[in-house]
Amino acid sequence: MAAREQGDAVADVRRDQMLSAAATLIAERGFSDTRIADVAERVGASPALVIYYFGTKDTLLTEALRWSERSFYAATEEMLRSTTTLRKRIQILVEWTLVPDKQTELTGDWGLWFDVWAQAFRHPEVNKDRAELDRQWRDLISRVVQAGIDAHEIQPLDVETFTIMWSSLLDGLVVQVALDDPVVHAQRARTVALDVAYRELGLTADGKRSPGR
Repeated sequence: MAAREQGDAVADVRRDQMLSAAATLIAERGFSDTRIADVAERVGASPALVIYYFGTKDTLLTEALRWSERSFYAATEEMLRSTTTLRKRIQILVEWTLVPDKQTELTGDWGLWFDVWAQAFRHPEVNKDRAELDRQWRDLISRVVQAGIDAHEIQPLDVETFTIMWSSLLDGLVVQVALDDPVVHAQRARTVALDVAYRELGLTADGKRSPGR
């Protein structure tokens, strides 16, 4: 039993090494210019071993994105435990999402998302994984908003509709910021995202309820 557990631990480490290499290479070169052989070479393995773990290049892409998102969601859970107000939580989500194109370890890499979106448009299996990753993102936003309602910080509202609207807004703003759009720069995108959230949730900039909501 101990030997089997040790073998499983080694396999998990090896798999994480491959995912880390894939995430880095895809972010550097793009999905189309990253080969299975490149990932194998980066970790000192054979292409056959990479295929053994992931099957296809498309699967490697979506698993690399899941791997890169782990740190984001782990940090988010800690943030939810240490930050109690809805307004502050909304601000932190915006700061962690609408970062410049050079990503930090915390936020992962938006370049992976761009490649997943592009592949999902034509490949049903990638789109299935994309939908699950987007569901995780929307679930997080819904939890934050519902907690604000439960704490009586805001009036009850259609949480699902707000989540769909606001998550889509953030995704669109990220694309503009990451592409260095001369009009939709990071600070402007931040202002737009916060203004929309405050208005739809019935919050003022200082976190109080808006009159009449």
